[in-house]
Amino acid sequence: MTFNVRSVGDATVISVDGQLIVGNRQELKQKVLAELERGARRFVIDFTRTGYIDSSGLGILVSLSRSIRQERGDLRLASLNDDLRTLFELTKLDTLFEIHASVRDALAE
Repeated sequence: MTFNVRSVGDATVISVDGQLIVGNRQELKQKVLAELERGARRFVIDFTRTGYIDSSGLGILVSLSRSIRQERGDLRLASLNDDLRTLFELTKLDTLFEIHASVRDALAE
């Protein structure tokens, strides 16, 4: 499991490689909050290489969304596979997050 952070224009793109689960959710939170503290306000989390997100992973995404919004920032999710998209729909989290088909789409708007 790795998290890769890169800047694309004025956005911070964080790629989740593997699974987002209880054992690594705090690492994602630390990376996003560190970027937020440095002044980043536009975030895209790229799930191209993510196969699974457990309930604690969903919880950390909700927490990060709240923290980013409090700083007048924007969090978008990109490239969810069919299973992950269904998970977000079943949990109604697709109404909380702006979900895009690709990172390029998320950055374009």
